[in-house]
Amino acid sequence: MDISVIVPLYNEAESLPELYAWIARVMAANHFTYEIIFVNDGSTDNSWAEIMALSEQHEEVKGIKFRRNYGKSPALYCGFKEALGDVVITMDADLQDSPDEIPGLYKMITEEGYDLVSGYKQKRYDPLSKTIPTKLFNATARWISGIHNLHDFNCGLKAYRRDVVKNIEVYGEMHRYIPYLAKNAGFDKIGEKVVHHQARKYGHSKFGINRFFNGYLDLLTLWFLTNFGKKPMHVFGFIGSMIFFIGFIALCCLAGGKIIDMSNGIYGHLLTDSAWFFIALTSMILGSQFFLAGFLGDLVSRQNPHRNDYQIAETIHLSDNIRKNG
Repeated sequence: MDISVIVPLYNEAESLPELYAWIARVMAANHFTYEIIFVNDGSTDNSWAEIMALSEQHEEVKGIKFRRNYGKSPALYCGFKEALGDVVITMDADLQDSPDEIPGLYKMITEEGYDLVSGYKQKRYDPLSKTIPTKLFNATARWISGIHNLHDFNCGLKAYRRDVVKNIEVYGEMHRYIPYLAKNAGFDKIGEKVVHHQARKYGHSKFGINRFFNGYLDLLTLWFLTNFGKKPMHVFGFIGSMIFFIGFIALCCLAGGKIIDMSNGIYGHLLTDSAWFFIALTSMILGSQFFLAGFLGDLVSRQNPHRNDYQIAETIHLSDNIRKNG
């Protein structure tokens, strides 16, 4: 099969028939074999009824229904798990993503050798309250992830080589950072395509301003897990050791000053009279706590059954057991 199109959705019943017809026209014009997987993320409207009706009329339509609203990342995870196409394309159900972009995205994966291609909505039909935070968010994501050629990490219109979606885990709200997840899994040929963005035709946006704050928190989490998830002692132990060392040196200086005063017959004050004594003592306590946090984190990491799960692309002349695990 050439293409799997995955469409996560929440309360988009009005747009589904039109979206299916548009995708089908594009596929027929390019002679693609395909499937469309609609993932109904706990919709409260008639979205699932529309999906069932489409599946009865068209065998290429498949559907997944969640019992409640889990979010876009779980919807994509389940869609990725079921996808059979050589190229997997994701798009939103609100008709703001154009299916006319599918042939170009497919070509970039199959002919130009990209692992992942992300859409870039250069001209957007969103209010400034959405576009300005988006620009700030994307600038931060480029800086932290090191993927400097992407302008729009959160664009729903993306294309993937099938190996990519089968070797990444999209959880929580990490759909914003799929390029970062793919890079961490070893798929580093990541490209971008300028795509057409259309104004929403039906309904309203399901995302509030809180998604930008959550996005930054998720980005920091992903950065930390990527760099220190398997070696927490390297960050907590280093920070703790530095804080403890600074506090210890400060305490030694205070004690040295007191000894000098006593040798000169000056007994007018105690070490505890100085605020620096308590600052130094607090630093040593905090340093010890950071160090212990790193030590405990390492112990937990060593007990993780997936601590040695690494992405192996191919093996040559290894044992059957290793080959199977790869």
